[in-house]
Amino acid sequence: MRGFVLNTVAVTALVGLAGCTVTQRPHGNHAAASSDANKTMADDTVTQLMVLYPPAHTRLDIQHPASDDYGRTLLSSLREKGYAILEYDPSPQSAGTDTVADAASLPLVPPVVPGVPLRYAVDAVEPMALYRVTLQIGAQSISRAFGITESGMPHPAGLWIRKEPGR
Repeated sequence: MRGFVLNTVAVTALVGLAGCTVTQRPHGNHAAASSDANKTMADDTVTQLMVLYPPAHTRLDIQHPASDDYGRTLLSSLREKGYAILEYDPSPQSAGTDTVADAASLPLVPPVVPGVPLRYAVDAVEPMALYRVTLQIGAQSISRAFGITESGMPHPAGLWIRKEPGR
């Protein structure tokens, strides 16, 4: 029991330190996890996001390509739960060259409310047999470590750690 408590404290400290450095490493999926493992971690992520940001009242603006298994599963699950998603588009906004006549012929469109910027990073801590999921949501980040079973499936190895701005 004592070993379990010490291991849990070590994992929590590791994830806590990871939350402090999320802006220094590239975003995306850097773990060689199976599709099933990515689905498990993405579903757990959506469950936590539902606690922090209510579906049907939140639009998430993805800030990088989400073309990996984790990202595709995350976006699909978020949509199923009722989130509006603005996917990453690397093309620059076209410069406005509309003339007055062109602008007058356009229908009136209500202003778009900006969404909450979202970035994610999934990586592996190989010596400890852990996956780590870190999300940068607006100005805060949340992280969670997942232990890896012998079959390669992740299971939560601690609580979600939430780092708010300025702390």
